[in-house]
Amino acid sequence: MLDFTSDIADAASSSRTAEPAPDDRALLDAYSNAVIDVTERVGPAVVRVETGPKVRNARERGGLGSGIVISPDGLVLTNSHVVGSAKEIRLRDTEGFVTDAHVLGVDPDTDLALLRADGARDLAYASLGNSKSLRRGQLVVAIGNPLGFESTVTAGVVSALGRSIRSVSGRTIEDVIQTDAALNPGNSGGPLVSSAAEVIGINTAIISGAQGICFAVASNTAQFVLSEIIRHGYVRRAYIGVAGQTAPVPRRHAVVAGVDNTMGALLAQIEPDSPAAKAGLLPGDVVIRLDGAEINGVDDLIRALDRDRIGRTLSMDVLRLGRLRGIDIHPVERKPARQ
Repeated sequence: MLDFTSDIADAASSSRTAEPAPDDRALLDAYSNAVIDVTERVGPAVVRVETGPKVRNARERGGLGSGIVISPDGLVLTNSHVVGSAKEIRLRDTEGFVTDAHVLGVDPDTDLALLRADGARDLAYASLGNSKSLRRGQLVVAIGNPLGFESTVTAGVVSALGRSIRSVSGRTIEDVIQTDAALNPGNSGGPLVSSAAEVIGINTAIISGAQGICFAVASNTAQFVLSEIIRHGYVRRAYIGVAGQTAPVPRRHAVVAGVDNTMGALLAQIEPDSPAAKAGLLPGDVVIRLDGAEINGVDDLIRALDRDRIGRTLSMDVLRLGRLRGIDIHPVERKPARQ
């Protein structure tokens, strides 16, 4: 008697294996359609930002970057390192239209600049979204206009939120978005856009050789900088006149002083006639608290000196020769960066 049991089982297994995998074309089409939709809606608002003289020569070289129009009357956000101190700026849209522009304000501390297009009205523009609503893994699209005739597009996901990177001024840019949407050359200053076609970041940096990891200044930070520049022409921040570095707090000093800090802001220099000099701060002092906020390094000290502390008398705790001292300091408004 012949046994066909194994043959039947093998045939059944073979038929199951031979069944085609579920069609993923619909899923891929949904992804592609989302990127296409974002590009078509926001792409026309992305402009090429060109600096320097129209006729180039060996002595005067210009720069190149991207920007995003955020209002129909010609307000444009870009990077401050794109415009620098340029006196001549031109914007070119995706249709090839060129217009001159001027700088309304720059903020090197966040690598943002606000431009105004001259003589241009009813421009295509994009809306700033709420970067606080972002989630890791969310689809994002980076758009640039390095050629001036068409947008370059890359897509990826939000890799991390709340990152910090160092700006050209030495301050840290807070609440930075990390994404794997690679940036093409000349795309600095272009928008990072959500699937809802809202600008949720301004692309600002690439880590060279780091697998295309890119960073964007969050749209909420851009909104703050935008409002400050429109109101004051620059971003207001407090100033006390010190230079310092992050340094460890010796354990024995922390125990004697009764503080929990393991790190603090070591003051290296005190500017003459500054709020710090008037308050009696000395080189070698270690700041561990300001206005009730714990200071665990120079970045914490810089972050604490915001516009809300301008013109107020603040309490500062410092360690001097291992002993805790309380000092009252009166920060003033920092002078704006020269354009």
